[in-house]
Amino acid sequence: MEPFPIPAPAFNGNSRVVAAGNAFEWLKQGWALFVANPGLWIAMTIVLLVLLLGMNIVPLIGTLAAHLLTPLLGAGMLLACRKVSDGETLEIADLFVGFKQNTTNLLMLGVLYMVALLVILVIVFVLGGGSVAGGLLMGHPAGVGLALGGIMLAVVLSLALSLPLFMAIWFAPALVFFNNMPPLDALKASFNACLKNTLAFLVYGLIVLVLMFFAALPAGLGFLVLIPVLSGSVYASYRDIFLAN
Repeated sequence: MEPFPIPAPAFNGNSRVVAAGNAFEWLKQGWALFVANPGLWIAMTIVLLVLLLGMNIVPLIGTLAAHLLTPLLGAGMLLACRKVSDGETLEIADLFVGFKQNTTNLLMLGVLYMVALLVILVIVFVLGGGSVAGGLLMGHPAGVGLALGGIMLAVVLSLALSLPLFMAIWFAPALVFFNNMPPLDALKASFNACLKNTLAFLVYGLIVLVLMFFAALPAGLGFLVLIPVLSGSVYASYRDIFLAN
């Protein structure tokens, strides 16, 4: 007989299908979380950007490190969203909570993400870059067409291969950090959730593209607002798709 109290079953990553219009609600909630403490959110975003840009200055190694640590920093932003949602005090130190809790699984998630990006880069370089190099070496007008075709192939391949990866990583930090899911299970659950809600994420993506355009206009300063709003929208979508009944 099982000892009492009987432990609750582990979170299985089941997700639900939501209406396309929920994308507006996610962004609305993200904005509400931001305006609750805009000064601290902007300060946290500056720290985040300085860290990521600083790492990316170092060729190759810094870029790989940035991708490796993305899930850990993402978990910090998500915890900050939950704290604001629950009426708790927001702190800049919340950004680094992923370095203290579930660190191993978040790092493994970063490793898988980094390896997947490298595989995509190699595939795009071999298939697309080969055509570009071959076209340029021809030294003939036809070679220009071949090179342009190679560039187009590289773009299409990059988009086609990156989209499934982004679907898999979208909810994965939240599932690993909040629900203690193993990294591979979190990636699968995130991919399935995004696939089931393709229409909602299509609407969300179109809105975000417009917001990114306007955020970039004032010398990119709009991203100091947009990044925390988007973090809040990711947290809202996670709760909507995985936790709502």
